[in-house]
Amino acid sequence: MHLLSFHAGGSDTPRLGARTGERVADLAALATAAGADLPGDLAALIRAGEPALATARALLAAAPDDAWLPLAGVTLRAPLRPGKIVGVGLNYVEHVEESHRSLDTERELPDRPVLFGKPATAVTGPGGPILHNADLTKQLDWECELAVVIGRTARRVTEADALRHVFGYSIVNDVSARDQRRSGQWFFSKGQDSYCPFGPVVVTADEIPDPQNLDLSLKVNGVTKQDSNTRHMLFGVARLIADISSGMTLEPGDVIATGSPSGVGAGLVPPQFLQPGDLVEATVERIGTLANPVVDARGYDAGEYDADGYDAGDYDARAHGARGHGEGAGA
Repeated sequence: MHLLSFHAGGSDTPRLGARTGERVADLAALATAAGADLPGDLAALIRAGEPALATARALLAAAPDDAWLPLAGVTLRAPLRPGKIVGVGLNYVEHVEESHRSLDTERELPDRPVLFGKPATAVTGPGGPILHNADLTKQLDWECELAVVIGRTARRVTEADALRHVFGYSIVNDVSARDQRRSGQWFFSKGQDSYCPFGPVVVTADEIPDPQNLDLSLKVNGVTKQDSNTRHMLFGVARLIADISSGMTLEPGDVIATGSPSGVGAGLVPPQFLQPGDLVEATVERIGTLANPVVDARGYDAGEYDADGYDAGDYDARAHGARGHGEGAGA
């Protein structure tokens, strides 16, 4: 199933839904009509375990035609608010090389996963803004990553058993302020509001039996910047879960951002960075595309930002002045 959070019909209340093609089913409404017991949001569904997932599948299979909404008529939100987000750095060989090149340091492959954290307040949903604050960074960068959503508590699990703890997969854009990262500010450089676009759906693990063979790519204003496959990870999903859970309990609803391939702005020659008006589209095979506009944070009221997923609606890059990334853009 392709599970999501949405709202429609003038209501701001998030609803649990499932997507098939260009249609969305309101699982909460289906459960009410059928007299079934189903959690009202994805985080609660994950915590409820396999019985709740089986109920959702049965409701979806029996959904009448008039229960489906057109995808174009709903607003998608971040699928869930993660308990914690564990980021993985330097997990593709070519990204390691471009990172060392941009920092003018010697290439050195990590011998175990490089981990960091992002707060839940960094999450924004499909169509939500990536906030560009020129007072804090001049080097706002992109990173398309496969996201792993934990389904069962994982504590000191083996690599062989690790995938049994996965609920599903999604997309994260690990937005980073490179100039802050260079000064040692890992958490702040990657954890600011909107620096974790997440979605558009969570695809249940049964539909992606091999997470180590998925194409992933990223475009800025329609120009491809990243293009790779998860088989090029230094440490695969199972190894990451085993390593993280060796000393940190992973709980249902936690998210692991598994690392970025090469093609980030800091690694280009000359470097290119995001500016207000840009449109970033991160795509992972079998999951979909996560699109987010870059906007000037100084024009935003703090009250307009919703950490569970900003309701931006349909974003037309042309109407909002998306600029091209020519040579030296953002340098």
